[in-house]
Amino acid sequence: MAEVPLHGGDPSVLRRLNLAATLRGLRGGGEPTVTELAGQVGLSRPTTEGVLVELVGRGLAEEVAPDAGRRLGRPARRYRFRAEAGYALGMEIDARRVLLLLADLDGRVVGVHRADLEVDCPARERLTAVRAAVATCLAEADVSRSRLWAVAAGTPGVIDPSGRVAFCTVVPDWDGVHLARELGRSFPCPVLVENDANLAAVAERWRGAAQGVDDLVYILAGLHTGTGTVIGGRLHRGRWGAAGEVGVIPGLGLRDTTEELAGEPQPGVAERMAEKVLVAAQAGDPAARARVERLAARMAVGVAAMVLAIDPETVVVGGALTLAGDLLVTELRRHVQPFCLSPTRIEASTLGDESVGLGAVRLALDRIDDVLFRIEGPG
Repeated sequence: MAEVPLHGGDPSVLRRLNLAATLRGLRGGGEPTVTELAGQVGLSRPTTEGVLVELVGRGLAEEVAPDAGRRLGRPARRYRFRAEAGYALGMEIDARRVLLLLADLDGRVVGVHRADLEVDCPARERLTAVRAAVATCLAEADVSRSRLWAVAAGTPGVIDPSGRVAFCTVVPDWDGVHLARELGRSFPCPVLVENDANLAAVAERWRGAAQGVDDLVYILAGLHTGTGTVIGGRLHRGRWGAAGEVGVIPGLGLRDTTEELAGEPQPGVAERMAEKVLVAAQAGDPAARARVERLAARMAVGVAAMVLAIDPETVVVGGALTLAGDLLVTELRRHVQPFCLSPTRIEASTLGDESVGLGAVRLALDRIDDVLFRIEGPG
């Protein structure tokens, strides 16, 4: 970044530009000297030194102690980004569990906690269980709430722009819960709420099977099957948060997918039966494989509809119905491809059951970055 004076402008704007550039340089990794960092970000050495003093004072950087084995001459001062200065908490809340992932400012996960939830418990009890799980997760990682800089949660359903669950058929008593506000009472930092499939799409682009892909569709195959989309490198939510909710149309084959595979309508029982079918199918059982193929043929209509609407480079399939193996993904690939008018890769998720939680971490980190690298002044 060029160090250019802003004639007639607000000198604080230049200061913020210099801070942002230096912080980005430090956050890129390593332990650069002042001279190396100045050259990297395009600032003079005195300006870089002044910025580093401010970043150290804010707890975002620190001088690295010289190598104890070095004896000759005065060592050049080196600095590092303090990723432990703050933390992001990502969570997934669904009908049966809460998953919590605690990460530092570099996105390194430093704490994981899972807790089972009763499927039919009312919203108030579910929220109480989530708060208890948060307390346990933070205690296990020895991180206080005051060190959380942003929290994000993923959950099934349509989430409106305010963080309210506007519509949900998967989690009982969840419709109308203002999840951002309810969770916000427990934290001293911003709390964001997003649809689970949307966050899984974000996670796959960040660390999963679609890294660097700008146009992708994520298929979250579970009790029902949801979809999340990234278009042009950005999550596409739609005006009210309902983008991708094509599964509400019965003819597209994305409703009651677990029930269809299990041949059992009762929640809980259906999930256990579906898992058994998937395990048997992976082991080569002909009847189980036939069930998976029938489900894939049914789901292919809805998946193909998303492919034809978005024309993505990649479709990533994850969720509970993929955790026992890639057979469903293989069958979906076979049934969807004939509908496609352009080459689209269909890949299995590489993130296991953490895709939603990791997407929540990424959403929280993005919120933190918006503040860290903000150029405009307050208001």
